[in-house]
Amino acid sequence: MNQDRRDRLRDAAVAVLAQEGGRGLTHRAVDAAAAVPTGTAKNYFPTRDALLRAAAERCAEQYRALAQTPSGAGPEPAGAAQLAALLAGLLRNAAGPGRTRVLAYLELQAEAARRPWLAALLDPVAAADFAAHAHLLRAAGLPAGPARARALTLALHGAVPHLLTGAPATLAAAGLDDLDRFARELLAAVCEEETR
Repeated sequence: MNQDRRDRLRDAAVAVLAQEGGRGLTHRAVDAAAAVPTGTAKNYFPTRDALLRAAAERCAEQYRALAQTPSGAGPEPAGAAQLAALLAGLLRNAAGPGRTRVLAYLELQAEAARRPWLAALLDPVAAADFAAHAHLLRAAGLPAGPARARALTLALHGAVPHLLTGAPATLAAAGLDDLDRFARELLAAVCEEETR
């Protein structure tokens, strides 16, 4: 099979998931999004589960490519201010250039709640964030125990759907109307010395 066309179809499946949601992911919709003859997607991915797998694999590839350069190909963060800037940049990417990938990934997570095989396929992507954030905390010279890495990761994951929705009152209530401030305050809260 033609690898270029296969990748084009996988990209189209990601785009359809992002634009139409899980219910909109059909072979015809993927064919239309990829601008290929009707039936092409079915030839490459015979079932809907195969389409979901193709989209999940493509999202995972895109995530790994982004994770290879979390600081935009620059040096690792050398302090809290640089790490806050990096985290704010990742959130901007999720709401901007990476929006299609992130929306598709959220749709895949919803599908994974009913498909254990899909949950297993997505698991390494989400799990990798915890280790990556612990690494970034350490690189920035900040406390980086497992609880802090979990708190940071879960806060960032929780922020993403609100950013994608873009509801102004919710963004303001969550502090997401100013991503630089949000990232600084989040780091301060996560890295604050424990009080006992």
